[in-house]
Amino acid sequence: MTKSKQKSEQTVKAAEVADRLHSAAIHLLRRVRKQDSSSGEGPARLSALAVLVFGGGPMTLGQLAAAEQVKPPTMTRIVAGLERAGLVRRVADPTDARRSRIHATAEGTRLLQQARRKRIEYLAGGLEMLGPRDLWVLRDAVAILEGMLKVWG
Repeated sequence: MTKSKQKSEQTVKAAEVADRLHSAAIHLLRRVRKQDSSSGEGPARLSALAVLVFGGGPMTLGQLAAAEQVKPPTMTRIVAGLERAGLVRRVADPTDARRSRIHATAEGTRLLQQARRKRIEYLAGGLEMLGPRDLWVLRDAVAILEGMLKVWG
């Protein structure tokens, strides 16, 4: 088999796996997200709050909008709702008085940790249906995905 044919076959296989992984990831996230309804906050607010709690701490509105891949006016509305709920607070940026940094409050952090715990418990319940071999295979696949994400940056 020629190198070009091997590369072509690998590309086709990668595309097939990517297609199935994409579909499975979307369905998995949708199912797990259903656990968030008890938090009283919508998906956009919880996602933005998760960036602050689990994704690196306080940031400017522009940084948060970029992380969430939304426009700043959209993020302004999301943050305003989180502020009204007492889940975030704005603090003046010590290096630039014109800007503020958005911080998760203790209540916001608690809510996110509780929501994450519910998601993980739900997902673990589903994984318990797997046999030991499949669970090990999935654990190894997760490690491969984590490594791939690190390389992508």
